[in-house]
Amino acid sequence: MTRVLRLAPVALLAAVGAIWIAARQVARADGDAVPGGDSVGAPGSDTSAGPAQGQGGDSLAAELLWDRYGVPHIFAPDERTLGRAFGWAQMQAHANLILELYGQARGRAAEYWGAPHEELDTWIRRLGLAANARDWYAAQEAGFRRYLDAFADGMNAWANAHREEIPDSLEVVLPVSAMDVLAHGQRVLITSFVTNPERVQAAARAWAGEANRGDDPGDGGTAAGMVPGSNAWAIAPAKTTSRRAMLLANPHLPWASYFTWFEAQLVAPGMNVYGATLVGMPVIAIGFTDRLGWTHTVNTYDGQDLYELTLEGDGYRWNGAPRAFETRVETLAVKGPNGRLTRRPLTIRSSVHGPVVAEQPGKALALRVAGMDRARAWQQWRDMGRARNLEQFRSALGQMQIPMFTVMYADREGHIMHLFGGLTPVRPSGDWAFWQGIVRGDTSATLWTEYHALGDLPLVIDPRSGWLQNANDPPWTTTFPPVIDPDSFPAYLAPRGMAFRPQRSAELLMMGNDRISFDEVIERKHDTRMVLADRVLDDLLAAVRNRGGVLSRPAAEVLAGWDRRADAESKGAVLFTAWWRALVRASQQSHQSPFATPWDPERPLTSPDALADSNLAIAALEEAATEVLRRHGRLDVAWGEVNRFRRDAVELPANGASGALGVFRVVEFGPEERSPKSVALGGDSFVAIIEFGPRVRALALLGYGNASQPGSPHRVDQLPLLARRELRPVWRERSEIEANLGRAERLPR
Repeated sequence: MTRVLRLAPVALLAAVGAIWIAARQVARADGDAVPGGDSVGAPGSDTSAGPAQGQGGDSLAAELLWDRYGVPHIFAPDERTLGRAFGWAQMQAHANLILELYGQARGRAAEYWGAPHEELDTWIRRLGLAANARDWYAAQEAGFRRYLDAFADGMNAWANAHREEIPDSLEVVLPVSAMDVLAHGQRVLITSFVTNPERVQAAARAWAGEANRGDDPGDGGTAAGMVPGSNAWAIAPAKTTSRRAMLLANPHLPWASYFTWFEAQLVAPGMNVYGATLVGMPVIAIGFTDRLGWTHTVNTYDGQDLYELTLEGDGYRWNGAPRAFETRVETLAVKGPNGRLTRRPLTIRSSVHGPVVAEQPGKALALRVAGMDRARAWQQWRDMGRARNLEQFRSALGQMQIPMFTVMYADREGHIMHLFGGLTPVRPSGDWAFWQGIVRGDTSATLWTEYHALGDLPLVIDPRSGWLQNANDPPWTTTFPPVIDPDSFPAYLAPRGMAFRPQRSAELLMMGNDRISFDEVIERKHDTRMVLADRVLDDLLAAVRNRGGVLSRPAAEVLAGWDRRADAESKGAVLFTAWWRALVRASQQSHQSPFATPWDPERPLTSPDALADSNLAIAALEEAATEVLRRHGRLDVAWGEVNRFRRDAVELPANGASGALGVFRVVEFGPEERSPKSVALGGDSFVAIIEFGPRVRALALLGYGNASQPGSPHRVDQLPLLARRELRPVWRERSEIEANLGRAERLPR
């Protein structure tokens, strides 16, 4: 039976027993697999030795078994030792990147590396991440504080043992601390996902009457400024050939900086979780165990508001009277080309809403961001990984610490779940569109101070359809027939609409036979069909047949023979995307939609549809054909000839395309300077497909590899699989890990 629930907040999970043997006995009793023999270490700290074989050994050691794809499988006798080993492992794979990111999160990047970082430092300082990190550290449970300290200690231990691998320019960040971990976490979760400087700056320019730098109006064809996204499926046993629940985890993020994923397995008493986390984070954020799994998508969530203030004297108007700003002055240091530091004061003013981020005569903009007061997101993720069933998982969700994201869940008992998660402000009034604009901030009438409880949020468990999906669409379209009524929730909670990629996501789950196999999930996950082409291409071809021009007629012949996919060998996809960009530009200039029929909630999977202006479409095809001929020499150039997967010395033909085109296999490309080629810069990153039977079956891929350190073989070893649209086995049992072992390390506590 479908359950659409409003749940009351629940208590935190009870503490798990701390001794290793007790955890193993519990695991054996209920059938959970806990890899590893009776010993988790061996005498000494010889990092070249092989894995322990049960001869006793150092009970305080953590064991790191790196498989041949550079994934660490960490076995530890307690949580603190696990944290230290996880910090060590992340530094081994990503030391340079982590030190750069932690330096940025301190708001001292310009001090370390010069003027190009000054704007970022100003943003970090204005939001007070360093000071807030100290408050967050104090707010952690004592045991988790020790875990964070150990995580940072492991990073420092690796750096001290491998100084030769760290550039001199990055050593200035060492040593790192738990406060750096928390500041970095805030920078990513709060000030990059919930809000971000680009979004705030664009709104401030519009508020000031300045022209914004427009994004690419069509599919983009570029990862520059790409909006983070994801695909997620949960499929119930009633819908699968194996009669077991399955989960698809498929985030789409830029392939660089703090969006980089790190894959690992963490095993300690009460925990055996496999998955991935964003680099520099101390716990698994997307993962699975022997019993259950979860993934996230970036939801249509609004946790940022911009308030217009009326300035009065040295303060601002508030509830009919002047009110002083809270003011603090920090010193911003900037390193010059000669190595000398220039220091200047940075005055930061804050209102009741939050910090001032822009000003013009008589007015100011203040930013209010959700989540800055919730310090325990990482503890919540840890407890999600410790849960043994749906009830315990929901208990972890009830902590309400993670600031945003959809949660998609499946388990061994056959349950599936979709939660529209996050800290949604309880707003006094208004709908979604109202809160996307600038809000008057001169009275308490628009000030929010609380968040919706878990029970207020859209949540679906075990729908009759047997499946749930989210591809960054609002929660109302998670399954069909729909089971959530948007009118039952506040109008500001989420918008209404369903883009082409979510439509394709639902189509892929509904197509074919009543049941879907594991192999079919793999095949459909890699689907590159462009839904947009199915909606508009026939109209374009008919228009060109009637009144096409010199270039549009041969271009239409290419498009007529195209398979409507973005496979490497697809001929016509390059031309089609160039045409769509040209058409959207022209439509924007004429202030009209390119579609004749807009999206219709009564036809959520078949609208928008048809071309609004066939003459405009023909002209756009002439323009696109001219461009494609100029850049590539022929109209039928193959998609993979133009679009490439490249890292270091490895270059391969690419497949996949922007989700804006309705492609489920998302890859975003950026043009190369002085070259007709484009290179993949984002999209499919960590991918995992999990089937929950008596023994978990899982395949995964991290296309750009599980390491970024120069010279690591794991920078490129998964790229050929990405190009072939293949996944690799996930090894979780000790016997599997040892059979695919790259190397082993033992770390003393």
